[in-house]
Amino acid sequence: MPATAHTSLPPRSLAAAGLPPRVRRTLERALSFVSTELDGGLSNLVAEFEQELFRLADQARNPGLESGYMATLRAFRASRADLVPRFLLALEGSVAAVRAPISPPPPTPPETASFGPLSLVEDTVMDEGTVLREIASRQEARANLSLHLLGQRFGVLAAAPAFDAERLPLGPQCLCRAIASAARALEIEHDARLLLYRMFDRVVMPGYARTLERLDAQLADDGILPSLTFVPMRARAEPVDTKDAKPMARTADPAEMPRPQVDDAHRPYTAWGESEAADDGLDDAQAHEAAYARLQALMSGRRELLRKFQPRGDVPLPRRQLATSEISDALRQLQQQPTKAGGGSLVEIRRSLLAQARQRSGEGASLAPQDEDAFELLGMLYGHIEQEIRSEAPAAPLVRELQIPVLRAALQDHSFFTRQRHPARQLLNTVAESAANWHDDTAFDPRVQAALRAAVAFVVDNYEGDVSVFAEGNARVQAQLQTQARTAELQERRHIEAARGREKLVAARARADELMQGIVGERRLPRFSRALLDQAWADVLTLTLLRHGESSSEADHTLAMTRRIVDASLDAVPCEDEALQADVESALGQVGYHGEEATVIAQRLTSHRSDEVDAASRTELAMKLKARARLGEEAGAARREKPPVRTPEEQAQYDYLRTLPFGTWIEFTTNQQGDIVRRRMSWYSPITDHVLFVNLRGQRTGEQSMDAVARLMATGNARVITADRGHLVDRAWQAAMGALRSFAGRGEGRSPEMTA
Repeated sequence: MPATAHTSLPPRSLAAAGLPPRVRRTLERALSFVSTELDGGLSNLVAEFEQELFRLADQARNPGLESGYMATLRAFRASRADLVPRFLLALEGSVAAVRAPISPPPPTPPETASFGPLSLVEDTVMDEGTVLREIASRQEARANLSLHLLGQRFGVLAAAPAFDAERLPLGPQCLCRAIASAARALEIEHDARLLLYRMFDRVVMPGYARTLERLDAQLADDGILPSLTFVPMRARAEPVDTKDAKPMARTADPAEMPRPQVDDAHRPYTAWGESEAADDGLDDAQAHEAAYARLQALMSGRRELLRKFQPRGDVPLPRRQLATSEISDALRQLQQQPTKAGGGSLVEIRRSLLAQARQRSGEGASLAPQDEDAFELLGMLYGHIEQEIRSEAPAAPLVRELQIPVLRAALQDHSFFTRQRHPARQLLNTVAESAANWHDDTAFDPRVQAALRAAVAFVVDNYEGDVSVFAEGNARVQAQLQTQARTAELQERRHIEAARGREKLVAARARADELMQGIVGERRLPRFSRALLDQAWADVLTLTLLRHGESSSEADHTLAMTRRIVDASLDAVPCEDEALQADVESALGQVGYHGEEATVIAQRLTSHRSDEVDAASRTELAMKLKARARLGEEAGAARREKPPVRTPEEQAQYDYLRTLPFGTWIEFTTNQQGDIVRRRMSWYSPITDHVLFVNLRGQRTGEQSMDAVARLMATGNARVITADRGHLVDRAWQAAMGALRSFAGRGEGRSPEMTA
């Protein structure tokens, strides 16, 4: 019997919990480990939150906002020292209550029995709960296996059945409750608490999944279920008919696939905007229903496995199954409420529907198996989508607003899960891609965002079972995206032409240097004359080669003048060649030397003068030349930099980069939190080794060397986007199916519904 069963309140510390000595020592070690792992992030959170408040106050556009932020900043500074201790005390309280009995839910007041908007709490509380649930759900998706194993181990420590994610000590929801408790004790405003939660997610939680893995290993080392593991059962390969052959070949393991199909699936992605959805290979409604039936079999296997870990108890009473039409009607009412549309997760929507049905009929209700599977599959899909989108992106709320119409479409038409070109799926992908690819204001197109908002509002207002509403909304967005793509292509073309021009200039300059060195050879010219030859006259020769080419008569004439200049510089007896001087002065005028400056340079180039003659005028001329920008000087500066020797991995990535086509998209990791930015490799020069990158709007984001990009790829901070990663919803679906196969005990054999 738990030691704290006789108390009405759970213990707030391990010392007061009355736990067995071994359990207490194990929990103390677990709490100490997690506290140590989170300590650095929590300290950074306090500092960055204070800086963010100061920045917001500094950038406020009216005195009211500024005074509000400053008041919050003063309140936070007064109690900032309490944040981390209160957070850790809340964690200890959750660990100490590991054997405390579960408190029953409070009874429902009679006045809430009538069905209405179901507004049981204040909006501020709902906002905080929504933000915290989103943080917890993302972490649960990232550390699904670790949380499952930890639930079993903490169940042993609690002498109780396995813990679920909601009650798991030191789990994501436990951490969210702890930060909420600590934030409320700071006595800061509601908006400031929301900001704190978002910064907590960004600063503290990125390494949390790894912390859970190490915590699970520590508990195993402490002897808590040391042999516990999770190994998915592998089913034997089953024969498939010819109808399934095409999709399976397209998604099989690369080692078993024909080479052309592997190359096609992993070819570099070069399209503007979103990729074209691949053909799903299923041609009729019967094929899609058969594929969905196989998905249901996977879901049934998953439920059977989960049921084995649930505590044995009384057999649940039979419940009335809701018809799909009844669910759709309830969802329609929810969809028509502006404040509710997309306001909660699919789990909350399902719970709300069942509560409404119970209130109407007075008895418990449940979903039909096929509807239950649709809810769970869509929830898994949304979970993986939310891992890729950026919460601060303008389109992020639109993804949630779409979930009720998408859920209604999935309940009505199960081909949503098996058909890649399903209209609802395509619109969801368009909105999610916008939220995932938003990285900074420079790539933000207000017209596209306005089109996205209009399309989502159109679907929410007009969807009544006709999927063409999704297609029409997506068509409107695609029209704007195509306009943006055309504009981006034009801008990209201008940048490419400019880069090619710089490359030609660098090549002409390098060739001019070679020709100049060939003419001078080993002869020793006066130092100042050689400097004029290498700078002023080299620009003349570079411009001639650039304009007319090396085989032109103009280039021959300039080279002949170069030989005469070198001979004149070495002639011990000064001899004025007025014709040569005039030609040199005219040529210098073409590269920006005019007037007296060109005359002086021409005189120095066409006659022999030692470095000691006219020292004052020579110094003045040298200063003028130093202040003048040379032709192609900026383009050639990077060429003279010699990079360090590449490692074998870096050399392999460098060789691979040189085989990629122009227009390949590459993702770069921008910070330690793993944020990525997508850039298009529009052009690269095999001569200068420069790579031109543009963003999604065709705006130039800078140039890097191929060597630098190869080194980033070797360290995993840059990766080429392949064609099979062009569709975000397809990637999310593949990830969800991978988790489902592992959890349901399926093996390596893949079927069409898993790749749709």
